Amino acid sequence: MAGAVQLAAAQDICPIIPQPSVAKKSGDQFTLNNNTPIVVSSESLRPVANYLQQELLKNQKIPLSVQASSVKPSIKLVLSAKIKPAYELDMNSKGVTITAKDPSGAFYGVVSLLQIARQTKNQKGTLILQGWIISDTPLYGWRGFMLDESRHFFGMEKVKSVLDWMAFYKLNRFHWHLTDEPAWRIEIKKYPGLALIGGVGDYFNEMLPAQYYTQEQVKEVVAYAAQRFITVIPEIDMPGHATAANRAYPEFSGGGGPGHPEFTFNPGKEGTYSYLSNILRETNALFPSGMIHLGGDEVSYGNHKWPTNPDIISLMQTQKLANSKEVEKYFMKRIADSVYNMNAKLLVWDEMAEVDLPVDKTIIFWWRHDKPDMLKLSLDKGFQTVLCPRLPFYFDFVQDSTHTNGRKWNKLYNPLKNVYEFTQDKYVKQTLKKDQILGVQADLWSETIQSEQRLDYLLFPRITALAEAAWTSQDNKDYARYMERLKGHLNLFQEQGLYYYNPFSPAKSPEPIKIGTGIKRFETGE
Repeated sequence: MAGAVQLAAAQDICPIIPQPSVAKKSGDQFTLNNNTPIVVSSESLRPVANYLQQELLKNQKIPLSVQASSVKPSIKLVLSAKIKPAYELDMNSKGVTITAKDPSGAFYGVVSLLQIARQTKNQKGTLILQGWIISDTPLYGWRGFMLDESRHFFGMEKVKSVLDWMAFYKLNRFHWHLTDEPAWRIEIKKYPGLALIGGVGDYFNEMLPAQYYTQEQVKEVVAYAAQRFITVIPEIDMPGHATAANRAYPEFSGGGGPGHPEFTFNPGKEGTYSYLSNILRETNALFPSGMIHLGGDEVSYGNHKWPTNPDIISLMQTQKLANSKEVEKYFMKRIADSVYNMNAKLLVWDEMAEVDLPVDKTIIFWWRHDKPDMLKLSLDKGFQTVLCPRLPFYFDFVQDSTHTNGRKWNKLYNPLKNVYEFTQDKYVKQTLKKDQILGVQADLWSETIQSEQRLDYLLFPRITALAEAAWTSQDNKDYARYMERLKGHLNLFQEQGLYYYNPFSPAKSPEPIKIGTGIKRFETGE
């Protein structure tokens, strides 16, 4: 009897991740096959209809046509300024109607439909879809994921796969970490050495041939993401984490420190600013997001030579700067002006909350969970802020107590449940300040990744928990019911050949390990 009750409860659970705001069964079914037309009420919805076409063909081998009207049971995409949620989905035997106030809402309605279709058995080209009535709207506008490709280069095919899964879980910001100590991964026409020399090697093997994205490839990734309503934000790290760039153009190096050679750009050299501004102009032209992330973190790891650098000493005297921290702030304010002059927003890690930057043109990323005072400072100053604290949103941290080859913080790690249960309410009490929180983001640093297999293992299924933390309101979340929904999604990972962590049977998916001895790690809080 108890088993029957549990089965009935499971059948009542909407199979969509993230959990929609309101979802109930329609008590009906919709038959989808290659005779089902997609009807669009506006040409602005045609790209969304085309995406639905392509995904059904790719995953279900069902080819549909897009039409202006039809008397058949159809999938209708409708724009309406009258609805309050992002989208509404109504599915019964007469058809599927997705109503939205804009194309992005229609896209998310389509994604919900695709999730239902992907979890329905294909019976010789026909899907009998369980009918649902859904009203849905996201908690946050910024639902992000950052991928570090400096330490490990994944390439076009894998990045597109990541974007596919981001879209499948309604994530909409791809933060592309393209430059750091190990390698520089983007072509800059004015300075070809950045990619050709700076692109050599990775975190584990400094002798690997140069790997980088040409500008044509960057445009292809940006367009691919845009079709999925994902905005791509590049990160060009400075003034620290500049080792790869300094290999190519050492004349702009400000030196380094123990374990971090040639770590910084030289803030005392006038040519550094025109050099970096030229790089940022090309970068801005490639990314229509109108946002550039400049890092600004961990400069103290490698600014040891600043106090004895003649250029920097001269700068300190001229600008009356008391110490290296003041030099760092001077550098960031000046290079920030280059970004603002391109009519772009500046994005930076939370160290830069201490710098007097214009709050209407700057977004702070709070990553240091052990420094809540930096989040408070960012909000007190009026900055819009993205929450990406190491705990629980650094996906290079292990997700199981038995795992040994990722990061931990004072023995703490980032299991699925911690990602799922994240709430800003733990950190932000005042309602006024909550309005400054743009959203949340997970960051995946690749210093423990040597294969796509390990990337998949760290990302799946935590991407689903991230999606729910970013989309679903706190009062609508239920971890037990989420875990029930997750079972169907693990089957999708299996079908796609992903090597994922299985929270129900961890022994079935051992931690993939391939890490050399003597590899330095980030700080661990110990």
